[in-house]
Amino acid sequence: MKIVASALTALFLGVAAAHAAEPAQVKTVGSEQVYTDSHGMTLYTFDKDAVGKSNCDGDCAAKWPPFQANASAKAEGDWTLVKRSDGAMMWAFKGKPLYTYAGDKKAGEMSGDGVGGNWHAAKAG
Repeated sequence: MKIVASALTALFLGVAAAHAAEPAQVKTVGSEQVYTDSHGMTLYTFDKDAVGKSNCDGDCAAKWPPFQANASAKAEGDWTLVKRSDGAMMWAFKGKPLYTYAGDKKAGEMSGDGVGGNWHAAKAG
């Protein structure tokens, strides 16, 4: 019986490892369900981006840091990767590149939502 239980555990862990976890979390910020990074910082989309292309570089990227993907990141489902003009990779949801906002100083803030009419919290659901 122990051998069967061990085999089933190993099989389950192998299947779970084959399915990558989403790179972002869903948190309630105010009354909104939004995506956040692993530190609880709200993620945003930029209206001037094209699907699969970031148009936020230089000073823009200093104020709106890209939601960076590590070298081993793999796209899955609605979560895709976008190559930036500097060669770095960033996460996108449904093709829209994602950013944090330098004006958000702590987890749970959403002060970037609506900035310039072009920035929007990445809403879940």
